[in-house]
Amino acid sequence: MAPTISVVIPVYNSEESLEELTQRLGEALPLISGDFEVIFINDGSRDNSWEKIGLLAKRYSFVRGICLMRNYGQHNALLCGIRAATKEITVTMDDDLQHPPEEIAKLIEHVGDGRRIVYGIPQQMNFGLYRNLTSHLSKIILSFIVGGEVRREGGPFRAFGTFMRSAFESYNGTYVAIDVLLHWACNQFVFVTVRHDARKFGRSNYNFLKLLNHMLNLITAFSTRPLRIATSIGLLMSFFGLLVLAYVMVVYFSFGRSVPGFAFLASIVTIFSGAQLFALGIIGEYIARMHTRLLDRPSYMTMESVPSERPNL
Repeated sequence: MAPTISVVIPVYNSEESLEELTQRLGEALPLISGDFEVIFINDGSRDNSWEKIGLLAKRYSFVRGICLMRNYGQHNALLCGIRAATKEITVTMDDDLQHPPEEIAKLIEHVGDGRRIVYGIPQQMNFGLYRNLTSHLSKIILSFIVGGEVRREGGPFRAFGTFMRSAFESYNGTYVAIDVLLHWACNQFVFVTVRHDARKFGRSNYNFLKLLNHMLNLITAFSTRPLRIATSIGLLMSFFGLLVLAYVMVVYFSFGRSVPGFAFLASIVTIFSGAQLFALGIIGEYIARMHTRLLDRPSYMTMESVPSERPNL
């Protein structure tokens, strides 16, 4: 028996692509399941995306829309949509048509009873060189956090059992990383090669600063490994300092003179000062995120939804 499907799509300034995206979903999903829904999460778009979602909800019975109060970020919007999903299997994808709706069938084919997370891996990344490099770096960082070489292949085109959200249904924080949250629920991953189309409308909403901030959040909000790295650097510098002290003493007692040179002393001080500042910087990042968590700000806030009844979040 075919599973029921919820497709969750965060939307940000994508009014041009929504019409074609919905039409193609309406053609592809009935071939997979007789019961499905598409949930658009408007993440504070500055264009007419929310108005477009409202029109699509009137035209297509399977379309639902949730409008957030402001722009919270792609992963926060995804969290909102996953919590609003009502079907057995949840599929997440981007709104820019680079994830072809026709490829959803490949994910569903491998998801089984929903206890595995199925990722769609592009045959060829159709981003620019800069975005490809930053995307690859983000995946390496994610692998560094959750462990395992296999996590380097993750991406936003994924399918999993909706019941997995129970592992993070009580999560409430400003920093959200869907792949990390899913990792709390499951460690069985399947990777399926899918088509990745070129962007037809607009351009990527990610710039260097946003990608850098996302990487920092991944590193410091969900892992203590950077603190361990800082500890290791401190131990390494202490060992290095002992070696320098031994060298100075050997020179003094063996040759009856002290180690000459201001450059030598300045280099040692610089090395140790740099290591200290690096460690303090890492600790500062964690303190800043602890402060943010203590503020107990929600991951998102909804403003309205279409159809008009508000989903049970």
